Amino acid sequence: MFDDGSDELLGGLWPFMKRVLLLLMPFWAFLICWSLGINLFISAIIAGASLSIIQVFEKMKLKRHLQSKKV
Repeated sequence: MFDDGSDELLGGLWPFMKRVLLLLMPFWAFLICWSLGINLFISAIIAGASLSIIQVFEKMKLKRHLQSKKV
């Protein structure tokens, strides 16, 4: 099995946090936009875009984690 090191992020809590965030982050983003009175179509686009934030965060943390292991 390929080990990418993501299970070591945030003290081993990251795999669980990622699953919860992938479920709830778009919903939270949609509700925040909807409560601000933003158009439903734009709110849905923002909610979908919120998923990429999680992936970018994981990629940055992995890069830092792997660099700290090499040094």
